[in-house]
Amino acid sequence: MIEFTGRVAVVTGAGRGLGAEHAKLLASRGARVLVNDPGGSVQGTEDGSRPADDVVAEITAAGGTAVADYHSVAEPESAAAIVDAAVEAFGTVDVLVNNAGILRDRAFHNLSIEDIHAVLDVHLRGAFYVTQPALRIMRERGYGRIVLTSSASGVMGNFGQSNYGAAKTGLVGLMNVLRLETSKYDIKVNTIAPIAGTRMTVELLGEMAGAFDPALVSPVVAWFCSEECDLSGELWSVGGGTVSRFFTGLTEGYVKHPEREGPLTPEDVAANVAAIRDEAGYLVGTSSRDEFTKLYPKLAG
Repeated sequence: MIEFTGRVAVVTGAGRGLGAEHAKLLASRGARVLVNDPGGSVQGTEDGSRPADDVVAEITAAGGTAVADYHSVAEPESAAAIVDAAVEAFGTVDVLVNNAGILRDRAFHNLSIEDIHAVLDVHLRGAFYVTQPALRIMRERGYGRIVLTSSASGVMGNFGQSNYGAAKTGLVGLMNVLRLETSKYDIKVNTIAPIAGTRMTVELLGEMAGAFDPALVSPVVAWFCSEECDLSGELWSVGGGTVSRFFTGLTEGYVKHPEREGPLTPEDVAANVAAIRDEAGYLVGTSSRDEFTKLYPKLAG
């Protein structure tokens, strides 16, 4: 039985959709949850709503423990206040789920500077702003679980989402570094790329939205948040009851030794595209050192 008795969890963007399901599942398993959501539209504009209150009411009615928080992740001071609110309410932070997000979808040539900054501020910078103060607490306590929310729109691309996709792939880079920096503190940092029928995806999924209940993503988040999770640096696609791993592979590639065979030329590249792209014998690295370890013997041999 995976449970969170005694643990404190912060879930951003938890007033609706995926975040609400994450918060409710963690609370149902014993976590004390800070439900963060400033309200607002999918585009990130204010609309006077306070959906975090509804989620807290649902959790407490079911016998759980939760408090609402309305700060935005998009500014450093406001984001730090989210963590402060959890400490004030419950004494610490053990679990952080970075879920907050907005959309400003447009073809790249039509994007305004405001569209670019708004999406990066919430998805990418917001994760930095909330995770840093939470991570400091986790380091002091020698324990923590952090979940980031990426997207296949960044990992594989999606038309009209250059700002969103860039932010989501940036989170994978953040995870890869934090995994290394936190390994000796029993802090695990993992990432989901969810497919869920929410107000952010209703137009994209269309008639398929019903097959991708947000509640089917939350069990993976809960496992990543648990003491039982011994993995860090994982990126998993999750949706509709399916769970799969994304990974980056480095092919065997082509090598031309500069001292024995002369310098690499554009013509060499053109003649060896097939070898460069051949996926047989690829390496799944765990840090940038793995790339060097793989390539250096080929040059030194």
